[in-house]
Amino acid sequence: MDVVRSLTFLWTPWSLAISIAMVLITAGLCFVAWRRTGYHRGMGLLELIRLALVTLAAVMLNQPEWVEEYRPEERPTIAVLYDDSTSMDTRDVLPRGKPPTSAATRREAIAPFTKEPAWAKVRERMNVVIQPFSTARAGHGTDLFEPLAGALEKVQNLRGVVLASDGDWNEGPPPVEAAARLRVRDIPIFAVPAGSPTRLPDVELLSLDAPTFGVAGKSVRIPFTIESSLPREYVATVTLRTSEGETLTKEVAIAPMSRTADWILWRPKATGNVTLTVDIPRHGDEVLADNNAMSAPIAIREEKLKVLVVESVPRWEYRYLRNALSRDPGVEVSCLLFHPGLSKVGGGNKDYIKQFPAGLDELSKYDVVFLGDVGVGDGQLTVEQCRLLKGLVEFQASGLVFMPGLQGREFSLMDTELADLCPVTMDTAQPSGWGSRTPNHFELTETGRASLLTKLADTTDDNAEVWEALPGFQWYAPVLKAKAGSEVLAVHKDATNEYGRLPLLATRTFGAGKVLFMGTDGAWRWRKGVEDKYHYRFWGQVVRWMAYQRNMAKGETMRLYYTPDQPKMHQTMALHANVMDRGGEPLHGGEVSALITAPSGKSERVRFTSAGDEWGVFAGRFTAAEPGKHEVVLTCKETGAKLEASFFVQGVAAERLGRPARPEVLDELARVTRGKVIEPGNLDEVVRSIAELPEPPPSVRRLQLWGHPALAATIVLLLGVFWVGRKVIGLV
Repeated sequence: MDVVRSLTFLWTPWSLAISIAMVLITAGLCFVAWRRTGYHRGMGLLELIRLALVTLAAVMLNQPEWVEEYRPEERPTIAVLYDDSTSMDTRDVLPRGKPPTSAATRREAIAPFTKEPAWAKVRERMNVVIQPFSTARAGHGTDLFEPLAGALEKVQNLRGVVLASDGDWNEGPPPVEAAARLRVRDIPIFAVPAGSPTRLPDVELLSLDAPTFGVAGKSVRIPFTIESSLPREYVATVTLRTSEGETLTKEVAIAPMSRTADWILWRPKATGNVTLTVDIPRHGDEVLADNNAMSAPIAIREEKLKVLVVESVPRWEYRYLRNALSRDPGVEVSCLLFHPGLSKVGGGNKDYIKQFPAGLDELSKYDVVFLGDVGVGDGQLTVEQCRLLKGLVEFQASGLVFMPGLQGREFSLMDTELADLCPVTMDTAQPSGWGSRTPNHFELTETGRASLLTKLADTTDDNAEVWEALPGFQWYAPVLKAKAGSEVLAVHKDATNEYGRLPLLATRTFGAGKVLFMGTDGAWRWRKGVEDKYHYRFWGQVVRWMAYQRNMAKGETMRLYYTPDQPKMHQTMALHANVMDRGGEPLHGGEVSALITAPSGKSERVRFTSAGDEWGVFAGRFTAAEPGKHEVVLTCKETGAKLEASFFVQGVAAERLGRPARPEVLDELARVTRGKVIEPGNLDEVVRSIAELPEPPPSVRRLQLWGHPALAATIVLLLGVFWVGRKVIGLV
């Protein structure tokens, strides 16, 4: 680096004239004073000091500065930064005079700026550094701040920046902050905006919310969301394809300038990992067809859910429920009949057990427990067993179904810890419930019409007709109202009280598990005229809905489940793990962690904390920053067990196709740095603008001598010498 040093003065004609006059007058006075003393040597020296002081003051009056200029020996550098994010694949750059169907991608529009030969003329005078930013493979959005600030810090002798992007930044600090730093260093930004600032006619498949797993032979609902920027509604045939070769279609009315949510019902035939692909055919007016399809994985399993049915006497509801569950190939049912008042407990075939499961290890095997018209007392449940049932739901994500009956025995359960789980408030004044000679009927609520539990037909209209035509019930439980936090799926069609319609079918979430309240004992009547069609389907859906979360991922000694079961981007997930020791008992404390790997390859380790030692429950939290399939490896240090699982994060990535470009962002960056905005097709203008840049100014270091502390001290010292000298000479 070259260094040039010089002494300069910031003088004016007036300051120079005054300075010269001061020196000349002082010189004359000093000579006269010295002559009066007979040319005494000591007085001559003092007068000389006086003249020196005045001369120094005159020099200071003209503000002298010591200037050092540092000129770099290396050539200036131009940084060419181009956007490599996913949004640059949007096909909305329309060539002049050509139809929209010939539109190019934003990446293609800026491609000439990323080639080395394009900067040959610039390299004759400057160095050129070409760098991409926000690479699509990184799995994140576009950060305009980081590349601009990084170029300022990392590029030697930076003279200018060429920024080619669509301006759609969605991560990092505002890029104008980096532009302000460049402005201070006199480094301009030549912005090259790509893409249309207005959204072109487009139909986009916004989300595909497939569940984590399904069951072979059982219907799975595959929801999806479509966003349209077309001005008119139209009907499209949406296609669902599986990696196994199956194809399903559905006619969907796509609303204009808004989002449309719908679903396709699919019944998998075999087990295995399947990839589902949903696509929408291209509309005649649509310009962008690159975002009309989306894929998601789903695991199809064979299931064997363990269900426990606890009842006092074999009423009709119990008998038909037992038949429905025992004939379901995916359910293994155990029945316990107490027969209070009899000396011997009822039994039967292999489905029956003689006593309530003893210990946590036996009870924790059950995915769903049905409690019929049974309570606490001699020959029935104990308070301790009720506590264990609560823990089974709260800590191990099992399901619990309340099915009260005419005897009103379930009222005694409200005096135990199970009272917190019940979704409704019961009327203690009428423990035996209400009966009538004429049949009563359900009426679905808005929530019930959209629920999977109440889906007895494939379409919404058909389902409503089925519920209206179901045979009625002639007894219902004494319900007052639903508790806060409960979801009411169906109410009594006619009966009301001061709280409104009586809730007869209600659900709620308690801890990690789910609870259902069935307020009648007449569901078995649904078999009238159709045999098992609706009765079996309803209870099969209930069991699978309750056991879904518990069976997300399980091994021999570990189980992993999470809430929500269909997480979305930036939504915090509650992770729960049940861990058993080598002997099959719940693990009391320990070091449990999960290594979660995102689709981009980025990994994060989540450490679990013990949440219920009695049940071997460990809990953690995770927030997904990317959509797509996440791989999970759950490990326990104490037992050495490992469980491999996966979950799919729903939603749309921060970077996606079809979003409008934001040229106003690039315009602001260029304006702040005193640069230019140049269209992508004008590469020559960019080269010419860079060539016109002046040489970078040298780095200057200025030392203001007139304000330097050493000079001030020197003047004071000389004044002191002058004063002391006069006194000494006067005494002599």
